[in-house]
Amino acid sequence: MTTTHQPTALAEPVNRVGPRWIAFISLANLGLWMGYFGPLQVLLPDQIADIAPGGKEAALAWVTGVGAAAAMIFNPIAGALSDRTVSRRGRRHPWTLIGALAGGGALIFLAFQGNVVAVAIGWCLVQAGLNAMQASLSAGVPDHVPVRQRGEVSGLIGIPQSLGIVLGVVLVTMVATTTKSGYLLIGALVPLCALPFVLTTPDPPLPVEHRPSLAGFWRRFWISPRRHPDFAWAWLTRFLMQLGNAIAVLYLLYFLTDAVGYERLFPGKKASDGLLILIIIYTVAVILTTVLAGVISDRLNRRKALVTVSGIISAVPAAMLAFWPTWPVVQVGAIIMGVGYGIYLSVDNALVTQVLPAAVGRAKDLGVINIANSGPQVLGPVIAGPIVAGLGGYPVLYVVAGALSILGAVLVWRIRTVP
Repeated sequence: MTTTHQPTALAEPVNRVGPRWIAFISLANLGLWMGYFGPLQVLLPDQIADIAPGGKEAALAWVTGVGAAAAMIFNPIAGALSDRTVSRRGRRHPWTLIGALAGGGALIFLAFQGNVVAVAIGWCLVQAGLNAMQASLSAGVPDHVPVRQRGEVSGLIGIPQSLGIVLGVVLVTMVATTTKSGYLLIGALVPLCALPFVLTTPDPPLPVEHRPSLAGFWRRFWISPRRHPDFAWAWLTRFLMQLGNAIAVLYLLYFLTDAVGYERLFPGKKASDGLLILIIIYTVAVILTTVLAGVISDRLNRRKALVTVSGIISAVPAAMLAFWPTWPVVQVGAIIMGVGYGIYLSVDNALVTQVLPAAVGRAKDLGVINIANSGPQVLGPVIAGPIVAGLGGYPVLYVVAGALSILGAVLVWRIRTVP
């Protein structure tokens, strides 16, 4: 660097962000999560069940697994590229828009695919675009929000993540009448939701002289656990808890069909109808807890204790589904899971922003953190598929999911610099 002056783009934020900024980044996140979960919860399972009804579980595991592998690659790379971007529109906004357009276009492409390989390719393209968008949006919090407000803002931004699941499922089951029209609708909404944030909110540009060098570009993706132990423990904690979650939800639609017998209990109804009910229950619980938990963590300055509480709570519904796979029990489990995840969503996101190694690489480092989100989507099918197929079935599956959540909740205490 040729100057020691700290530009606005790299400075630690001190001023609280206002409702308008929060509303528009939340809208962009709503589009992002509809793009993820509308396909993941309904469209992909339905599309694959039509293409390969005899091997739907294995095919779905394979498609979601390779898609998650693509996410693991593109999220940190897109984040690193946004860290180097010197556009007049800022570092993040160009990548938010590029990712939204690419992800939406890939969803439209996916609508017209008719074999498992083509669906896998399309889903990888979706993951590439949406993860570029996610990398830039995730960096918005440490770029703009002061530490004392991050729990609250993370909770508010987390609400669209849960609403995105509900709206995505509602749109592709009640508004769109076919799998194809569902993909087309979600593909159009993703960029439309991103535009207000990109066009109307500030994104300070990075001066050219402060741009990270291309030399050692790939080496910078390795963040030494020895030099940055708290970052490593935060990564591992998230990985374990997300792995438990991935294992629990991957076959939820099939669980309702095969274990709960939803369609036998309610003739004329589809398992996707039951899934929508569960998602709505879960989302209400998340919304009622996530902002409150974030505000409490800001005021008490106690992130780790709340992460532990969330992990223990999240293990309870896993046990319920393992041993009592009935429709009433599953509904109660959705409430408890929503409470646990609502706490986790705001508090862990705030915690992670406090262990990033350097301001110059925020998006890249958050991209590495996000591998702990997408990595379990790769490993989850590898673990869950054999369990469901013959190593104990759904009871063992949910016991394993609960154990992983508890392990992550315990290991968060290895973080030292965050209370």
